[in-house]
Amino acid sequence: MSLDGFIRAFVTEVRNIYQTQDFIPLHAPVFKGGEKELVIQALESTFVSSIGKSVEEFEAAIARYTGAQYAVAVSSGTAALHSALYAIGVERGHEVITTPLTFVATCNAVSYCGAKPIFVDVSLDSLGLSPQSLEEFLEQNAEVRDDGNCWNHSSESIIRACVPVHNLGHPVQIQEIAKICDRYNIVLVEDAAESLGSLSHAEHTGRMGQVGVLSFNGNKIITTGGGGALITDDEALAKRLKHLTTTAKQPHPWLFRHDEVGFNYRLPNLNAALGLAQLAQLDEFVEKKRRLARHYEEWLIEWPEFEFFREPSGARSNYWLNAISTPDKSIRDNLLDQTNGLGIMTRPMWTPMNTLPMYENCQQFHLDNAHSIESTFVNIPSSVVSLE
Repeated sequence: MSLDGFIRAFVTEVRNIYQTQDFIPLHAPVFKGGEKELVIQALESTFVSSIGKSVEEFEAAIARYTGAQYAVAVSSGTAALHSALYAIGVERGHEVITTPLTFVATCNAVSYCGAKPIFVDVSLDSLGLSPQSLEEFLEQNAEVRDDGNCWNHSSESIIRACVPVHNLGHPVQIQEIAKICDRYNIVLVEDAAESLGSLSHAEHTGRMGQVGVLSFNGNKIITTGGGGALITDDEALAKRLKHLTTTAKQPHPWLFRHDEVGFNYRLPNLNAALGLAQLAQLDEFVEKKRRLARHYEEWLIEWPEFEFFREPSGARSNYWLNAISTPDKSIRDNLLDQTNGLGIMTRPMWTPMNTLPMYENCQQFHLDNAHSIESTFVNIPSSVVSLE
């Protein structure tokens, strides 16, 4: 295999796809719908902060699209995850099971609550939390005691929650994970930040847990500029989340009364207006991204040393970021170095959380798959594009 030959062919192919000789980002937003009109309407209304009709309309639209009963819009995916963990009772001294292969916000949200992450390995089929590894970890390390809580034998701490991540938009085996969590009385919170538009056995991601988290950051499949949302079927939880994320302010026509420490996390009306226009195009975006994924997969047939990552069985992925596996870390690094030098943005998978200084002493359980994926995978340009 000639790596240089592959890189030359890859760069040419990507430039043909995006029809430009300029810098090509990993994932850029697309504004070709009613974005300007709706944002201008929000500006003209003068309601540009956290009060305005666009916020309520956006929440209702997100709930309809995902099939959830309720949606609460907030200022970021991180804020959504922090609020979710706080609301379901994650406290100082608790532990939360998650994956080492994720963006750092997943673990930071756990830390904001004063809790610690436990890292369990991922599945090679989904890139997300492995139900087999989860079950094995719990069988060896945990038990449900008379108080109804799941206790970690080694730390003598309560394992309050489990946060699987739908990495790159690919759904994890969430049904299996949900059954395991239920058996151990662990609250399931889905980090679906990257997977808006993805389905697992015809169910939208974020719907199997007590609460799911979405992100609308500028690099996501749709964007509000910055923003996120929580989705749930639990009416009481939805009301508590809206209360918490609105500084825990009690309704009153003119008094400022707050009944607990809350968060100033509400999504501004201006951002929600942008989100409404983006959401109207989401099905089109998903279809175009899936078409791009098929194109990459077919193109890579001529380069068997590099394997395209396909969606898991039983899932329909939004293919937020397309990924290819390389033979080894040296080739991965060479590919990353050369493509970025040639104006084609590529990135490795997330740096494993257990290797970061603030999380390196957290409990971890057989992370071979996560480290193998991180050392060989490369994410390639995945912006929405119209292919001929």
